[in-house]
Amino acid sequence: MVDLKSTKEEKSHQEKPAKEAQKPAEKAAKELDKSKELLETCQRIQADFDNYKKRIAKEFEERRQQAKAELIAELLPILDSFELALKSHSTPEEFRKGVELIYSQLIEMMRREGLAPIQAVGQKFDPYRHEALLTEAAQKDEDDEKVAEELQKGYILKDKVLRYAKVKVLRK
Repeated sequence: MVDLKSTKEEKSHQEKPAKEAQKPAEKAAKELDKSKELLETCQRIQADFDNYKKRIAKEFEERRQQAKAELIAELLPILDSFELALKSHSTPEEFRKGVELIYSQLIEMMRREGLAPIQAVGQKFDPYRHEALLTEAAQKDEDDEKVAEELQKGYILKDKVLRYAKVKVLRK
């Protein structure tokens, strides 16, 4: 008579190594699938980031071009005034008045945009606003480090120095 119990045990012992051999292979396959999925996710994120950088660069360039266009549009009336002045056959005095008018138009346009001249003459020398090109000996009654003369005007745009005022400074 055949012992069914022992046959079942033998079969289960034979199946266990086969199942155990499948487990590492299945585990490795799952890990490989997970790795592939993570790689694809990383590649998508990298592509999204590259697209983001391109979009930001394009938007920045568009804003830069728009700012240029706005500035040039504001300068057009001044350009028109120059053309009129050059076409006119006026006296030197009238020509001078025309140039002064154009100058005031330009200054007003720049003031609206936030441009302001840096105050220099009579002020204490400030290395954050002034560039000392020359020095001069101060008299007894004059302050040390005082700006005596402005050689070239300086300008600030809002709070940023665009060009330092070039000055002559008194030194004791």
